[in-house]
Amino acid sequence: MIHYTCDCCQQRIDAEIDLRYVVRMEVYAALDSAEEESDNDRDHLQEIQDILESLDDAQDGQIDEEVYRNVRFDLCSECRNRFIKNPLGRAISQQLDFSQN
Repeated sequence: MIHYTCDCCQQRIDAEIDLRYVVRMEVYAALDSAEEESDNDRDHLQEIQDILESLDDAQDGQIDEEVYRNVRFDLCSECRNRFIKNPLGRAISQQLDFSQN
């Protein structure tokens, strides 16, 4: 039998009794930069050369982590509810937008 643990609160999740929720997140670099120059003015060969040079200078694995990351979490019911209400983990006071009296 596979044993599951909530990745947030570390509570054991009994698959036969409790609901287990899976959160999958994919984070990747948005490479759709705003085009300030027209395509006719761009030096595409120079851009490719710059990219290749930056790849040579980067440490192994560094580019992969900076460009793409895929993660998976198991959550219990309580942590799932908290995650749904606040998926980015922002502070509650910021969400309520209290005035600075």
